Amino acid sequence: MYIPDHYQNSDEDALRDFILKNPFGIVVSNGPEAPLATHLPLQLLAEPDGSVCLYGHFARANDHWRHLAEGAPVCCIFNGPQSYVSSSWYREEEVPTWNYISVHARGAYYVQSEAALLASLHQMVDLYEKDSTHPVSLHNMSRKTMRQVRGIVGFRIAVTSLEGAWKLSQGREDDHPRIIEELERRGSAASAVARAMKGPGNPGS
Repeated sequence: MYIPDHYQNSDEDALRDFILKNPFGIVVSNGPEAPLATHLPLQLLAEPDGSVCLYGHFARANDHWRHLAEGAPVCCIFNGPQSYVSSSWYREEEVPTWNYISVHARGAYYVQSEAALLASLHQMVDLYEKDSTHPVSLHNMSRKTMRQVRGIVGFRIAVTSLEGAWKLSQGREDDHPRIIEELERRGSAASAVARAMKGPGNPGS
């Protein structure tokens, strides 16, 4: 993606942490007639050799996976908070803009074996169930329920590059107090942008 230098976040640890906290991504690849995109939860894991991979699965009924060969290039998009920023919050006249955080992970796609898929599913469910009041476990589910696994196709994406855009009103630091105040007043996603502007994740802060 196009990232002006003052919005670019090249901190590898920060990019990985962002994906871990915002794991619902979009898998994008070339299709036979047009680009293909699927919204999926993706789990980022470090490999023994220090590299990182993304793990996920397609519904078998989704034709996206049928158009992905072994080693095919893919891009996974992870979005964070975003909000409109009115130029009425600036001291000087300027056009309005939009603040946002986004990370792109590029890599190569590989289909998982059934055993690898099951291991990934156990790991993902255990991770997201740990904060549940009454957590479920795939280990305790019946064979009938687990047969649903036949309806998905597991994959691993060997990540080759990460790039992040932290567009948080860099270059307008004098206006930050007013921008943050207005974003917090709007609440919801806008408040999350305000928090990011006040935090260490903002390269311009």
